This record gives sequence, structure tokens and C-alpha cells, in this order.
Amino acid sequence: MSKKYEIYSGRRVVSTQYSVSATQAAVDYVRSQGIKDDEIRRLGVDLVSWRGAHYRAVLVSAEPQVG
Repeated sequence: MSKKYEIYSGRRVVSTQYSVSATQAAVDYVRSQGIKDDEIRRLGVDLVSWRGAHYRAVLVSAEPQVG
């Protein structure tokens, strides 16, 4: 099941991604920018890097249910 993640570059949110994991969400964002998979370094369960730039995926808390 996909979950909603915000992708951060530093303190700035650069994207929202739906993915099965934080790592995959971050990788999907960087790949969407035209970066090849072999250029992306996985640094942790929620952090990837490309040419010195770091991208972190943060799970967005569930929206409150109405009704």
C-alpha cells in the first residue's frame, strides 16, 4: 500500500510522493528529475544523495477522517 511522503532538500519541501517506503519515495523523486539510478546514493532508510545534494522522505501524518 502506498503512503504519502514529503521530499525535503534541506528545510524545503520539494515534492510530495506516494510510495511503499521512504527510500523508494526519495529515489522516485530524484529519478523524476532525470537522474540515472546508478548516480543516486542511498544513505539511509529515508535519505538519498545525488552529487552532494541530500533528499529526505518524511511520512505525512494521516489526514483526520471526517464523518
